[in-house]
Order: sequence, then C-alpha cells, then structure tokens
Amino acid sequence: MFRAWVSGGAHGGTARARRAFLLVLPGVWVLGVVVWELCRPTGGQLLQLLAAAPAIACAGTGRRQCVLLGGLCALLALLPFGVVEPAAGLGARATTCGAVFAVICASYLTAGRRRRLLRDLVRSREVAAAAQRVLLRPLPSRIDGMALAAGHLSASEGAVVGGDLYEVVGTRYGVRAVIGDVRGHGLEAIGTVAAMLGSFREAAYDEPELGGVLRRLERTHQRHLRERVRDGQPAGPVAEEFVTLLLMEIAEDGTVTALNCGHPWPYAIASRQVTPLAPAEPMPPLGLFPLPGELPAVGCGRLGPGEGLFLHTDGAADTRDAAGEFFPLVRELGRSAGTAGRSPAGVVEGVRQALLRHSGGRLTDDVALLMLCNDRPRVPAPAPAPTRPERRAGGAARCG
Repeated sequence: MFRAWVSGGAHGGTARARRAFLLVLPGVWVLGVVVWELCRPTGGQLLQLLAAAPAIACAGTGRRQCVLLGGLCALLALLPFGVVEPAAGLGARATTCGAVFAVICASYLTAGRRRRLLRDLVRSREVAAAAQRVLLRPLPSRIDGMALAAGHLSASEGAVVGGDLYEVVGTRYGVRAVIGDVRGHGLEAIGTVAAMLGSFREAAYDEPELGGVLRRLERTHQRHLRERVRDGQPAGPVAEEFVTLLLMEIAEDGTVTALNCGHPWPYAIASRQVTPLAPAEPMPPLGLFPLPGELPAVGCGRLGPGEGLFLHTDGAADTRDAAGEFFPLVRELGRSAGTAGRSPAGVVEGVRQALLRHSGGRLTDDVALLMLCNDRPRVPAPAPAPTRPERRAGGAARCG
C-alpha cells in the first residue's frame, strides 16, 4: 500500500520526500512509543506497540530495514522505562520481545514474497504492454504526405488497449484510415479489436473501393462472433455485439471520401477554425443489420495543404466531470489547434490532457483520438505561357 502511494503521485522532489518519510516512519513510531512511556509510565504495557514497527518497515521499505528495525525494537523493549514492578516488568518485556521477534519473522517472509510478486508483475506488464503495442501499434509521424498522430486512453486501469481501434495505411488508392469503437471497453473487447484491425490492414491494400473494405470488415466481424459462440460463449450477449466504424480515404489530390457505420463524424481544422464534418447520415453500426447492397462512398470535400481532420470515438464527447458536465470537445480542440501550431501530435496531446483534467483521471469509457493533416507542399499554379504578338498582314515569318 505504501509503495503504491509513493509511485502513484510522486514525481521528482515529492517522490524523494515521500520515500524519506516512509524510511523514517518506523523510527518515528518507536521514538513516539518510548517518549510516551517515559513521560507517562504504563508499566511496560505501551511498549507492546513496538511490535508494529517491523510491520511498518516491511510495508514501507523492504527486508533489510525490517530486520534492522525489528532488532532495534527488541532491544528497546528489554530496557526498563519508568517505575516498573519487579515481578511484572521482566515478564512484560519478555512478552513484548517475543512479539517483536514474531513480527520480524513474519515481515521478513512477507517482504521476500512481495519482492518476488512485484518482479513477476513487472515482467507480466512488460509482456502485456508489448503485446498491446503490436495490436494497436504506434503510427508513424508521416504517411504519403499526410502528417498524423494518435492517442488512446483506456478505462481499464493498467491497460493500453481497450475497445477502441484506429489505423492508417498508405495504399495505391490513397491514404486510408479507420477508427472504431467496439461495444464494451477494456480487456473484454480486445479480441474484436484484433479481428477488425487485422482485416482492415489486409483489405485496405486489396480493395479498390471503400465499400469493398467495409464488406470485408463485416465478414470478419461475423466470423469472429461465430467463433466466440463455438468456443462456448452465450449466444445472447454475442448477438448484441456491434462495432461503430468510420472509414476514410484521402486521395493524392486531397479529395476525402468516407463510409460511416454509426460513428461520430470528424472535425475539419483549417486556419485554426474547427468545423464539424457531417456530409450524410451514418449507417447503423456494423453487426446490428446487414450492409445495404450499394455502398457508395460519401464525398467529404477536399483537404487542402495545411488542413487537417480530427477523428475521435464517442468516449471523448461523452466524458463528464464531477459535476456531470460533458467535455467541451470543440472548444478544447480549437484551443489545442491554436496553441500547438496545428501540429497533429500537439493537437492530440492537448485534447488528451484536457480530457484527463476534465474527468479527473477517472474515465468511464475508452477514448481514441486520431489527427491527420495534409502536409504536402503547396504547389503554385503554373504561370501562363507568354503569347507572341500577332504579325501584321503581309509580314510572313521566315523559316531558316
């Protein structure tokens, strides 16, 4: 408990101060008991509290400090304090000494076991973090002329990946991006996230149209649900599983097209102005109803040089503070876009920090943020070719 308290909020000097406090806390405890016994003698009864010092040392520091402090407490317990009846004094101190040594032995064994468990926990977290980074891998800073950045916040403590997904790939058809939200959050939704991302990473390169990519994702989702039922999960909860998805394609000339299955539309950022982008009504989330026969991509305008798109999951807009107020996403997005100089990484980090401040670090849903910016250089229009003056009639041109 003490170590969790130290590592939870400790940074820099505060961390060192708290560690020093935990180191001297057992000594302060012993000193307080001794001073109290000297000032107001209790016949040695209060000295039994010295047995708590080894446990405090074990919880706050470690095995060596526990043994040293326990020996010091035992020695102090054998010293006569105040006026003590000869018959009762020796017996009381021997009892206290035995209690101290018993606590020393128990704390020693507990400290050793805790150290082993902590090492196993650190290794497990390293392996889990590596596996989660492979699943929701970090995006490069630039793909085919598009600068991008992403961020993720999980509602499950200690998890890097939850129920949200995103990916950006550069294909011969343009830069294609996906962002989605699986029903549920945390570790329970990782299986669906892995299936959807694996399918997108293949289909985005193979399918010439966004509609083909979406149909591949639908088939993957259906196959994943069938496998879960076959593995013994109840058919009822599995049948209610769905995924909201937003597929976007940015062509080389900046033309943006999209397909939306129940996901929030992105925001367009141009000249530090934030504009909601909602060209059409989204389709139902993937998995609730079959896709229609025709899947024409929706035109979303043109992304000029220096302009960006901010994609997010509904966890960002639905985040509340302690008073129940929703997170002001548009306001914070505009503020981050203005102060970060429209850098994708700066915008994403600004919104991420604002989310943590607004929620007090207590998220109820996973949050995924994705920023894409057209970083291609502005190409000036070619100057018109100079026109030759027309020759007057009768003035024929000579050919050498």
